[in-house]
Amino acid sequence: MLGTHVFEWLELSLRWGHLTVGIAWIGASFYFNWLENRLERRNHENRELEGDLWAIHGGGFYHVQKYEVAPAKLPPELHWFKWEAYFTWFTGLALLVVTFYLNANVFLLDQSVAELSAWQGTGIGVASLAVSWLVYDLVCRSPLARNAPLLSLIIFIYFCVLSYILCNTFGGRGAFIHVGAAIGTVMVLNVMAVIIPSQKSLVSAMQSGGEPDGQLGRAALTRSRHNNYLTLPVLFIMISGHYPSTFSGEWNWLILIGLAVVGILIRHYFNVRHLPGTKWWLLVAGALITVAIAAMTLPKSAFESDTIQSASIDTVRNIIHERCTVCHSAAPVFPGFQIAPGGIVMDTDVEINDLAARIFSATVATRSMPIGNLSKMTEEERTKIASWYAAHSRENN
Repeated sequence: MLGTHVFEWLELSLRWGHLTVGIAWIGASFYFNWLENRLERRNHENRELEGDLWAIHGGGFYHVQKYEVAPAKLPPELHWFKWEAYFTWFTGLALLVVTFYLNANVFLLDQSVAELSAWQGTGIGVASLAVSWLVYDLVCRSPLARNAPLLSLIIFIYFCVLSYILCNTFGGRGAFIHVGAAIGTVMVLNVMAVIIPSQKSLVSAMQSGGEPDGQLGRAALTRSRHNNYLTLPVLFIMISGHYPSTFSGEWNWLILIGLAVVGILIRHYFNVRHLPGTKWWLLVAGALITVAIAAMTLPKSAFESDTIQSASIDTVRNIIHERCTVCHSAAPVFPGFQIAPGGIVMDTDVEINDLAARIFSATVATRSMPIGNLSKMTEEERTKIASWYAAHSRENN
């Protein structure tokens, strides 16, 4: 019991830390992209300036200036933005280990998708992060990088393929989070291996009186733009585990790709809305794709099948107690749970009836429960739950 309690607080601390440093990283990224798009680019008395901007916040005025290359003399103190990115990845990796690798049979694997052991699943997960960076970096350093649209398309196709492979290897929740972790790894290594070295090269050149490496600067700009467009897809993946309708279906890989496209469209709108021309269609397209995905994931009605036979609460009670209350009980017996997940308890008939819609949704409509089907709920049992829910709904409507 003590070990479970400590483990729970360890996961909570890592999740809280990951969220905190992630907000700091993404917030800084969004701010600097907004700043870049809002600079007043006009003739300045100081020829070194590319643009400037006046803003008011928190009761004070701010005057921000951007130099064309760098000031003639570097300031004594220069602020760098890197540790937010690094700690986001470190905490995310630790959370991945604690939640998905140490509990691989619960949160990572689904034996109905692929029969894997915990160590095999962990190995594939770690490999997906390393391979994603190697493929991405290789493509970005190839001659393809000269064609920005083509480069972006190839990177997008790679992550689409990765989504398909992982969704046919892991359970949906584990697959989604590993696609997000692969993207996050690419983003952090972009900062560590390309963007920061480019900035250091610029500073070093200014200090020594030499010329900064223009190729490094162009590479850093490309990687920074990629990071910018990948942010919203990663944010969706971070919250997707709370929404089984997105990750638990047969077409979960396609849903992941579709919602990633929505995030990219939204990000692009905010990147270009200051430019001349109509941009609202980007948001409309994103909204239409979202509606289409919502319709695609609409759960089937419990009344659609004429072959379903009547099932009583007595039948369902036995199924629930055998397959569900190992976790969803006032006294869970499944290792790692000291309280029922989500506070959902199904010990009595009253509790089962009150949770009828949620039980049907989780076990039949989205099939997200039992998690990883660890308690081995059968198709016949799911059919009986659907039958019971149909009768229950008729009686209460």
